Amino acid sequence: MDDTGHDVLAGVGPRLRDLRRRRGATLDQLAAETALTASTLSRLETGKLRPTLEQLLPLARAHGVPLDDLVQAPPTGDPRIHLRPVRHRGLVFVPLTRRGGGVQAFKVVYPPAAASPTTALQTHEGYEWFYVLDGRVRLVLDDTEHLLGPGEVVEFDTGTPHWIGSADDRPAETLALFSLQGEHAHLGRGATGAGHHG
Repeated sequence: MDDTGHDVLAGVGPRLRDLRRRRGATLDQLAAETALTASTLSRLETGKLRPTLEQLLPLARAHGVPLDDLVQAPPTGDPRIHLRPVRHRGLVFVPLTRRGGGVQAFKVVYPPAAASPTTALQTHEGYEWFYVLDGRVRLVLDDTEHLLGPGEVVEFDTGTPHWIGSADDRPAETLALFSLQGEHAHLGRGATGAGHHG
């Protein structure tokens, strides 16, 4: 990882500690909310443990902050750090992984519902998991509809007819993991328990 990426992660610990203290929560209370141990939380806050996505997602949800705010990542689109956003079928995809194959990570921005280019259900090979960062997301799986808000998680087989878009007049943002090989993105109980599963 480059120095910028290391600096971003190095700053997470103090922010986690500050967020917990501002809420007046103990390590034990936060452990109960996130399904992470108090020891792990302490090591994350002191910088002795490097945070992973599986740890950061439930922490962002427990503290009520977007994941972007938690890590205070540099602005998207900076060519020295991030890959360039790509527009496809009316959506904006920001690739967060550089390697080919395996699980791919993207930040996806869906336009307001009225500006959505299509509501047709689609199918394709693979498996998808996403976390709602901002806005409200409408997910249609076969004949079932789910409305999701910030902090909620979904995982489903993309062979199931589906459609994803903003649920109202605001854009919606998600953090999405997608695998052509169909690997499931496994999270700890604290993160998946609040989500909807297809």
